[in-house]
Amino acid sequence: MRFLHSMIRTTNPEDSLRFYCDCLGLKLIRQKDYPEAKFSLYFIGESENGPQVELTHNHDDRTYSNGDQFGHLAYEVDNIYATCQHLSEMGVTILRPPRDGRMAFIKDPNGISIELLQKGDALEPESPWKEMESQGSW
Repeated sequence: MRFLHSMIRTTNPEDSLRFYCDCLGLKLIRQKDYPEAKFSLYFIGESENGPQVELTHNHDDRTYSNGDQFGHLAYEVDNIYATCQHLSEMGVTILRPPRDGRMAFIKDPNGISIELLQKGDALEPESPWKEMESQGSW
């Protein structure tokens, strides 16, 4: 058995694709449109063979809310500070800054929490991150 993907419903696939592809650097692996059934699927990940996020866009006016049964998606990054700086420059709010050089939290445009984890050992605490306060929820 191997893990394939997690599915997230989105009301705005353009914003979600920008976030996952432009901000996080993942790739749109494939897209499937089902006009007769009124939905589209977007599979995002590092590669065709790796785990992916499936964005599902229903072509209607439904809205969605996050239940508290779902926690977060987690991604390992090469440099937590450089990643958070890049995301900040892209307009993403760092909800839980990487004060410890190891972990940060952000949210995608759909309100899904994303945990960023430093690859390997934690980096030495660094300004301005070590002084930053958390905000919102994650």
